[in-house]
Order: sequence, then C-alpha cells, then structure tokens
Amino acid sequence: MRAVLLTGHGGYEYLSIRDDVPVPQPASDEVLIAVGAAAVNNTDINTRVGWYQGGGWTGSFQFPRIQGIDACGRIVAVGRDVATSRVGERVLVEPCWHSANKPPTAVRFFGSEADGAFAEFAVVPSRYAHIIDSALSDCELASFPCSYSTAENMLTRAVVTAGDRVLITGASGGVGSAAIQLAVARGAEVMAVAGLDKHGVLAALGTARLVGRDADIVDEFGADSFDVVIDVVGGDQWPSLLTVLRAGGRYATAGAIAGPDVALDLRTLYLKDLTLFGCTMLGTGVFDSLVHRIETGDVRPLVAKVLPLEEIVAAQELFLAKRHVGKIVLTV
Repeated sequence: MRAVLLTGHGGYEYLSIRDDVPVPQPASDEVLIAVGAAAVNNTDINTRVGWYQGGGWTGSFQFPRIQGIDACGRIVAVGRDVATSRVGERVLVEPCWHSANKPPTAVRFFGSEADGAFAEFAVVPSRYAHIIDSALSDCELASFPCSYSTAENMLTRAVVTAGDRVLITGASGGVGSAAIQLAVARGAEVMAVAGLDKHGVLAALGTARLVGRDADIVDEFGADSFDVVIDVVGGDQWPSLLTVLRAGGRYATAGAIAGPDVALDLRTLYLKDLTLFGCTMLGTGVFDSLVHRIETGDVRPLVAKVLPLEEIVAAQELFLAKRHVGKIVLTV
C-alpha cells in the first residue's frame, strides 16, 4: 500500500513516501479501514521534529511510524471477534485509545504509538471506529477528529455551560476554531484571540468579539472578566490569561504553540481559587458527543486546503505558514 513513513526525528527528509508497505491485518478486536482522507495536525510536526519529551505523545516512540491522527474511511475487513456486519461502515477514528485493564493514563494515540492515517489502510480497535451518518465528504469529515475532540475535551473538563463567558486563544487554528463552534453550541458567550486577517471567518462562527494576537488582553477585556479560558498558545502572554479569569475561573490547555515555559504567580492561582486543566486524554463520551454534534450540524468543517498524500511536505509547509483558518487535509 501507499504510505508515508516517518523514519526519524528531524526535517522533511525523514518523511518517506512508499508504495510497498504491507497492508496491516486486523487483530481479533480490530477493524481494517480504507482511509479516504486524513488531516494535518501540530502533533505530526511536533513528533517529526522531536518536540515531545520521549519522542511521542506518551513518551515512547518507535520508527518507522505511519503518522496521521485524523481519519475518515470505510471498514473493509474485521478481526475474528468483530461482527462482519461492520464491513462497509463509514467511520471516524477516535484518536485516543485507552488500554484495557491498565491505569487510565495508559493510552495509545493513533498515528503516534500506533500507525495512523497517512496510508491507504489502517487498523483500529473496533470500539474506536465510530460510525458516522453524514452527507459531508471524507475530506470534510477528516477535519474533525483530533482538533474537535481536543476542543470538546477541554470544554468538557472546564464544564463550559450556557451563559459562561469564554476566551479562546489561537482561534484560527484547528482546535481554536473548533472550540469556538463547540462553545457557541453550548450557549457560551465567546471571545477569541487570532491574527487580524482571520477575524472575518471567525466572526461568522459566532464569536462576540475578536482581538489580535498582539493585543494586551487585560487592557482589551479587563481583569476578572471570563469564566473560562481555552488556551493552545502559552508563551510570554500566559500570565494575562489568569488575570482575566474571574474568581473561581477555569483554565484548560492542550497546546503551547507560542512556547511551553510560562511564568506562574502562585498567588494568582490560589487567591482567585482558579482551576487549571491539562487536557490530552479524551474523557469517556467526549468523542460520542462530537459525532452527535457533527451529525446534527452543530459544527461545520473548516477545510482550508486539500492536497494528495504524496504532497505531505507541501501540506506541512502550508500548515506551518499559519496563513489558513481550519484544517489542511490529505486525500489518500
């Protein structure tokens, strides 16, 4: 089969496009998926360049690896303990796989600790291949799994409900734009931070107010003005995110695109009774909730560009240029 193999940490030269990779065979509880489309994510690039401690999301990583955490496709074969009626189902792959009979922290991620979607075929545990009933294309559906489930997980952990005032950073990216839609669907009042050239698209998603990336958010919004902050940016401006939270506010993070090292004044944390959430592993029911929102039209795909799998380097270059809103998707 055709696949992109990551052969080491480093530059684009470690992405090897091959057409002689063996088709994987499903184990007893797995299904084999013919991948229709896959999307590009920060995690692909972070893993390639060796940004994570230990090499992968959970610390352990083996080469060669087929990356790709987002997949839409159809089941074409099943393992012996999976009903044959599943063959032919159109599915989205839940990216976070909890290991059976192990602690909750024992997880594997599709495209990181297990081979992923940058290939014609992929094997997935049957329970993480979610049937999807939607008129959207494979490319549109492939834009959802990682970013939207990450956003839904942060909103769930931070208990975002109707009437909450929510600030979202990195709003033009996949997670940020997903968080806008999902927070609006929950009835929250959403403010967002993004490049000025992206404000038109993001306003159409339901944001009440947008400010630029270089804005002083304390000056713009005032201290103690938000119930929740949803952050994927971090960096030097991070202390301001706690300043704008009200007493009892909640902060959730799933990224650090502006830098992972931040200054934390513990007095702000404890005197305001803040709660901080680090969000990687998906909670129970989060992906099911996302599938429901897709099927009911509560969220819509934002596909900035579609390229063939063979142009994965060009896709990652476009991703890193950060001139797009939403997702860059690869057809397989």
